[in-house]
Amino acid sequence: MRHAGSRGPAVLSLETSLPLMSDLSNHVNLSASGPPETVLAPEDPEADKALAQALETLEEGRRAAVSDVLADSPQHLEAWARLGDLGRDVMESYAAYRVGYHRGLDRLRQSGWRGSGFVRWEHPTNRGFLRSLAGLSRMAAEIGEDDEAARCELFLRQLDPTWSDEVADGKSS
Repeated sequence: MRHAGSRGPAVLSLETSLPLMSDLSNHVNLSASGPPETVLAPEDPEADKALAQALETLEEGRRAAVSDVLADSPQHLEAWARLGDLGRDVMESYAAYRVGYHRGLDRLRQSGWRGSGFVRWEHPTNRGFLRSLAGLSRMAAEIGEDDEAARCELFLRQLDPTWSDEVADGKSS
């Protein structure tokens, strides 16, 4: 910080220094060999249990059961992705995937993600966000929102270069 009347180089004061590394979430892996990798924290175990039970519900009641899980745990990313999978039409699925995607972005930022770096499928806690993003891409393509579908697809491959269409199509867990 340069003070009025000084001629020397700008010097940062302690009050304007960069954030301490300890302020960053421990869920971000800073590596000299590549971009940082973010792993989301696990969901609430009770909500995970409720979601598992909802997914075992008979098909005609499954969507409502997953919706009930979200009413109690609206931050649960996997539940948003599953609700998107169970949508009654394209727009309902699109809306659920979009909510899961945006809640996932919020969680990533809270975990130290700064807009770039890996968020890989290999970590189960990242899967709800990635499923939502993949679903959003598919639904955007179905409604003719081709630019959004392409952006989502590109973002998926930037987050996880090993992303596969089998995962996007729900053929892999």
